[in-house]
Amino acid sequence: MSNKDRLPIFPSRGAQMLMKARLKGAQKGHSLLKKKADALQMRFRQILGKIIETKTLMGEVMKEAAFSLAEAKFATGDFNQVVLQNVTKAQIKIRTKKDNVAGVTLPVFESYQDGTDTYELAGLARGGQQLAKLKKNYQSAVKLLVELASLQTSFVTLDEVIKITNRRVNAIEHVIIPRIEKTLQYIISELDELEREEFYRLKKIQDKKKAARQKAEAIVEEKMKEAIQKGLDYHAPNMLDEGDEDLLF
Repeated sequence: MSNKDRLPIFPSRGAQMLMKARLKGAQKGHSLLKKKADALQMRFRQILGKIIETKTLMGEVMKEAAFSLAEAKFATGDFNQVVLQNVTKAQIKIRTKKDNVAGVTLPVFESYQDGTDTYELAGLARGGQQLAKLKKNYQSAVKLLVELASLQTSFVTLDEVIKITNRRVNAIEHVIIPRIEKTLQYIISELDELEREEFYRLKKIQDKKKAARQKAEAIVEEKMKEAIQKGLDYHAPNMLDEGDEDLLF
């Protein structure tokens, strides 16, 4: 296992607990981001369907509006200059709202009519019915344009957010979580190796103590045999006494 595949950390019990907590947090974050991506994808598909439907309807409305414009010009003559000269302010205005989808703010445009109709009396001389139909058709076209602009703005915003979210999900799934798991494996293997080394060290110490005790017992036994042969009284030393000085309190 190379150092690039894991995090640079000293193997210890504390580091192991820390990596377990980080792994749990990464898995939970991956789950939440995955749910967010799914919710965004669902809204993205809904907006895409609405865009296709609105564009299809837009073609029909614009075709009808262009045809009604031709009818109005045929009935009343050319009135473009008259309309341009009498324009003071826009009657249809736009306001912006916000829509929240899984923590993502999407702009929503709404059209509304401000003030009275400036051309309410237009067409009294001739062609009034064609002009009224023309205004109605183009008002419907403007409202559809605003709705289409709102949908396409949300579409572009969601597309960027989905790309970023998917990159984060892939990074957590294929980079962060495997790196933490490999770090945990490294810590566990190192701790196991340290435990084996400690066990071997303790065993060697016990073996040395056992050999020293057997040697001391052999010396005592030899001295006892010599004393018995010489007829002397020999008292064996206490094997539990290691020769430490008494402490006075």
